Amino acid sequence: KADNLIMLRPIHLIPENTKINFLKYKSIFLLGSLAMVIISLLASFIIGLNFGIDFRGGVLLELRSINGNANISELRKNLEDFNLGEVSIQEFGQPSDALVRIQKQEGDEKSQDAKLNEVKNILSNSYEIRRTEFVGPTVGDELKKNGFWAVIVALVGILLYIWFRFEWQFAVSAILALFHDVIATIGLFAFTGLEFNLSTVAAVLTIAGYSVNDTVVVFDRVRENLRKTKSSDQLSIINKSLNETLSRTITTSVTTLLALLAIYFVGGEVISDFTLAMIWGVMIGTYSSIFVASAFLTFFNLRRTREEEAEDLNYFNNE
Repeated sequence: KADNLIMLRPIHLIPENTKINFLKYKSIFLLGSLAMVIISLLASFIIGLNFGIDFRGGVLLELRSINGNANISELRKNLEDFNLGEVSIQEFGQPSDALVRIQKQEGDEKSQDAKLNEVKNILSNSYEIRRTEFVGPTVGDELKKNGFWAVIVALVGILLYIWFRFEWQFAVSAILALFHDVIATIGLFAFTGLEFNLSTVAAVLTIAGYSVNDTVVVFDRVRENLRKTKSSDQLSIINKSLNETLSRTITTSVTTLLALLAIYFVGGEVISDFTLAMIWGVMIGTYSSIFVASAFLTFFNLRRTREEEAEDLNYFNNE
């Protein structure tokens, strides 16, 4: 029976016991990351972000076709005659449903209502108007401000957690890597012109959480190796820690990307921008965990705390 057993060996995306010198070219990676941050900031100010109705104000209409599937091209052609400015039309849920976003129109509230009623009269011949939402400019500005502060509060909270969990050197390195990820993601939206809305803010916060999760795993191994190997220099310890956590980092990223790619290609246009931001965030977060956060860590003098030394002394005494 033993001869008939098939031995299954696990598949490793990354070979075991790698000895890659990640920090050999740390200056090149840091300069490249700095250039990415500067270009992203310049693009955000010069090109600007394509703020969605959530931030700029406007009208959202949820439609359901009376006669079969929604015809997006026909809808777009009908609305072009009204000179509404920016209009976004996409499939929503079922093939018969469509989501129409119309930017805030010029004039007072009566002019807005008159324009909207004209649009509804035309659409009501072929579509059932299931939902109408208004977002005023004041609410849009408030949402924009709240979204900004949500990102700042999240980053500060992560900074304090890493500081409490490790030491201030780890906290500074992690938060610099997180700023790199967030600004690079904002730069992506500036260059591509994708709509930047509340869903995008949620994607940025999710990216920050994902990135710091990878970084914490690496930092935890760095701290563990600092306690174990007293004779090795700091660069060797960080390199060793990166190699030991590399398989976990890559495997986690690949499995996450597989799920996100499936959502992006078959999930529809409603969440495509959010998913694209997440795909970019997973890739840039993995990169920053390996090449950015750890590179910043090399500029600090990492030492074991007195508490850790006392724990080690008690451990060896008990042995």
